[in-house]
Amino acid sequence: MLLSRAVGRSTSTTGPWATTWLLLCFMLVNFADKAVLGLAGPGIMREFGISRQEFGMAQAAFFALFSVSALAVSALTRRIRTPLLLLAMALLWSAAQLPMVWTAAGFGTLVATRILLGAAEGPAAPVAVHHLHGWFGQRDRTLPTAVLMVGAAAGVAVAAPALSAVISAWGWRWAFGAVGLIGLVWAAVWRRYGSEGPLAPPVGTVGDGTARDGEVPLRRILLSGTFLTACAGSFAAYWLMSSKLTWLPDYLETVLGWDAHRVGLMVGAGAIANGVVLLVHGLLAQRAARRGRRGLLPAGAGAGVLLLLSAAAVTVFATADADWLRVPMMFGPMALALVMMTVGQTACARITPPSQRGVVLGAVVGVFALGGVLAPLVLGGIVDAAATTAQGYESGWLFTAALLAVAGAATTAFLRPERDARRLGVPETPPVGVPVAH
Repeated sequence: MLLSRAVGRSTSTTGPWATTWLLLCFMLVNFADKAVLGLAGPGIMREFGISRQEFGMAQAAFFALFSVSALAVSALTRRIRTPLLLLAMALLWSAAQLPMVWTAAGFGTLVATRILLGAAEGPAAPVAVHHLHGWFGQRDRTLPTAVLMVGAAAGVAVAAPALSAVISAWGWRWAFGAVGLIGLVWAAVWRRYGSEGPLAPPVGTVGDGTARDGEVPLRRILLSGTFLTACAGSFAAYWLMSSKLTWLPDYLETVLGWDAHRVGLMVGAGAIANGVVLLVHGLLAQRAARRGRRGLLPAGAGAGVLLLLSAAAVTVFATADADWLRVPMMFGPMALALVMMTVGQTACARITPPSQRGVVLGAVVGVFALGGVLAPLVLGGIVDAAATTAQGYESGWLFTAALLAVAGAATTAFLRPERDARRLGVPETPPVGVPVAH
């Protein structure tokens, strides 16, 4: 009870952008938690004597409960305030990481803690976006949502060199300990400053338990072209991101022959470029929304084109023989797919009444997170089955490019948030300061 009073709908000095930066740090920790296994992968495989496919199983274990948890906890946003849910998640992340510090923790412990971590991190993005949208009106959401998604890139950018240094100095186990301790620090700060925004929908039951005013049958939202293609495009983008998190360090080390220090720097630098792509897109999209400009393509179609460009970049990355051509693909072009993570969230928020937003965003994550389950296993299997490691990685990257291309074509054709919002009768959420009836 005391905890829910301390973390909830408060009148603290926290404002829209202060909340955005706090949630950016939340996503930073979230993706540092994800990146640690890939960075520690070579050491883990050597110490435990496991194959790449077995290591892929450990990575896939992270997603065993990811989708189920994303759906279940996102549904709780209708009954429990989001600041409390976010705090609980951060505490569970740390509880899942710290056991690996002990030398007695073996491969079984690694798998078990990754399952717990996945269950705690599954709802992170939808609950964080739902919380953030309680601070911003519809036309002001693109940039802060992009900033939130930058946590994915920045988490890797910060984690790659920092955790590589930790691994070099103290071993791979302390990489898990470091991210666990950082999670505890964020939880302490959030408990003090986390609060809901003025546009946050009410929680709890309404009257006799019937639907709230303005709600739309979930079936209509989930079967809309916007929701389905947001899921498909985000699935492909998340597949690429999960593939890079799990296998890019090993690829750079074993195929290209780079040392661990150079791998850490390159992965971190590529992640910074990813963040720049997301921020630039967010700035341009929000400026266009505020000025009421219409682009050359229908709203939503541009994200599909970016997926197609990313597919081309992954193809070049997979087939180029020279580093001068291969490496630049990591610094921006491949990251274009990640824009879909921002566009998919904001598009689904546009077609959903605020009281149902957490549930729908959780459903998006529940679907696209399957890419995180399948990518480590499929790519690990492709590499292990190939005649050589280099040939296996080339086939795996080309498979990823094909997935991006198919999803990009579908997104270009069918992602239409404004059209579907009109069809569903969902009005635009006004800016902060304009009265909103709850």
